[in-house]
Amino acid sequence: LKTSHWIGCSFLGGWPGMFAVESYAAVRHFVFVEGNSQREAAKVFGLSRETISKMCRFSLPPGYPRTKPVAKPKLGPLLPVIDAVLAADRIAPVKQRHSAKRIFERLRDEHGFGGGYTVVKDYVRLCRARGRETFVPLAHPPGHAQVDFGEAVGVIDGVRRKMHFFCMDLPQSDACFVKAYPAETTEAFLDGHVSAFAFFGGVPLSILYDNTKIAVARICGDGKRERTRAFTGLVSHYLFTDRFGRPGKGNDKGKVEGLVKHARSHFMVPIPHAPSFDDFNDELLDRCRARQEERAGRHSETIGTRLLADLAVMRALPAGQFEPCETRAARVSSTALVRYRTNDYSVPTRYGFQDVMVKGFVDTVVILCGNEEIARHPRCYGEAMFVANPLHYLALIETKPNALDQAAALQDWALPQAFQHMRHLLEARMGNKGKREFIQILRLLEAMPMEIVTFAVNEAICIGAIGFDAVKQIALARIERRPARLDLAAYPHLPKMDVKTTRAADYAALVPQTSQELAA
Repeated sequence: LKTSHWIGCSFLGGWPGMFAVESYAAVRHFVFVEGNSQREAAKVFGLSRETISKMCRFSLPPGYPRTKPVAKPKLGPLLPVIDAVLAADRIAPVKQRHSAKRIFERLRDEHGFGGGYTVVKDYVRLCRARGRETFVPLAHPPGHAQVDFGEAVGVIDGVRRKMHFFCMDLPQSDACFVKAYPAETTEAFLDGHVSAFAFFGGVPLSILYDNTKIAVARICGDGKRERTRAFTGLVSHYLFTDRFGRPGKGNDKGKVEGLVKHARSHFMVPIPHAPSFDDFNDELLDRCRARQEERAGRHSETIGTRLLADLAVMRALPAGQFEPCETRAARVSSTALVRYRTNDYSVPTRYGFQDVMVKGFVDTVVILCGNEEIARHPRCYGEAMFVANPLHYLALIETKPNALDQAAALQDWALPQAFQHMRHLLEARMGNKGKREFIQILRLLEAMPMEIVTFAVNEAICIGAIGFDAVKQIALARIERRPARLDLAAYPHLPKMDVKTTRAADYAALVPQTSQELAA
């Protein structure tokens, strides 16, 4: 008894309002092990019977159980005001939402709140915690993928510009593919898939997307997605299953969202510099391959090792090639132009007013009439630009030679200096006819390489054969690797040669003179 009393006093002394775990153990041991009554325990430990009863009911201190919320006499009447502010913040821009301090200032200034900042901050934190979304941990079986686009800044060919990069992530292995484009367009979306499938050497069983307009034309009332024509062609060719997250819920495809952040912070910091997008994408491929040697998360195996499980179940690449392009119908204008994405591209003038098909690739625009390719241009990402091939207008300019100097398609044509020299000579000798012949010389470029025609122009100038026929014959001879056979009668400006009949007296000059003749 004395021992128990000593234990109780040692643990209970100086502990106002609550009791240590050791105190509970001493009281419970006194009652349940030693067999004493709760009344005796109250006397020994100097506690009330109610406290002893509580210690016998609970093995640990239960804490203070509140039967009603803590009264907030100052803040309580203003809680609906705070709730209304937080509700309005849900639709406000993220950077323009109220902080706890700003709410406190408004309560003080607008509602005469006399309380402290801490009580407001605690209530705001509690409300925001209740409103935050919780998530279910997901399992990622092998062979499935997620796709998204990201944005970054880079310097391409000396120009600082915004880049859009395509990301495909295999969640099971964390293997990735990243490729940069000038814009997030349909052709970039399709080309990203084709390049990613080639990189991995197979097609995922399914791919998860957000509800991008490139893939989803419309979300039906029952939640089904109506695919765009271009995306339908991609799915039909590669036969993967398309899946879509909830609108506005990026966490549904959290793996690829994480890849976008990783690629931006690891592959594009510092700001990348590259001569072209092709060179930069080669660097990104090297980064993606190097990442397969790393370990992600808590996995002990490398990404490349775990990638084998993905590749084992992915579909083989289908036979035949898929064209990653956007296809649009168009009509040729009276100026032999076809409009694609606000830019005008030229075609040969003989196709004016005809219906054509435009294929927009990432770096090329191809125009077809029927099954014939009639024009091919580098892709332009500007606005309201004029992209023309001067050769498309030469046949029409030949019938309208006065338009030679004002033709828009020829304004920035970088011809070698020899062509301008030839024009000056032609016009000086033939007048308006010389201009027509110069246009005919330019038309040789429709069928012959620039270097061949340039050689022929220089050669014609050197020998003084100033005319279209001479340039044409010299160019043909260069292609056929033979001497040029020119009809000199057609070139009156060449110096004439006088060939005399041979006489016997002419040979006397070749006979050595006699000594007498030398003496004379």
